[in-house]
Amino acid sequence: MRFEERELKPYAEPVTASELKEGEVYFAVNNVDNKMLIPTMETVVFAGRNLDPDDVGKVYFQDIDSYLQGIRHDSTLEDDRIMLSCGSENETKHIFTFENALNELMKCALRRRKAQSTG
Repeated sequence: MRFEERELKPYAEPVTASELKEGEVYFAVNNVDNKMLIPTMETVVFAGRNLDPDDVGKVYFQDIDSYLQGIRHDSTLEDDRIMLSCGSENETKHIFTFENALNELMKCALRRRKAQSTG
């Protein structure tokens, strides 16, 4: 099996807050170390903006498991199975489309390869 070759940009290409679409699946990619060798990735669904009446400039993401079970943030029932994360719409630099999340993981793989060859 072979994956197509691609040129990886030296910078990340996250989704901007204005590009987010309700109900769309995105990928939160973070690194847990300073050398960016240990990534984490979480699949999330964009639930919307300013879901609470007092919100200003907030974006909400729902966990994929509860979303696939049909549980929605606007349900009238309180449901402990839903996990919503909320943050500023100015802080979405870790949210990616699938292709760009994959690019971030490939860049991590190259950093890991380099660290192993020099260490």
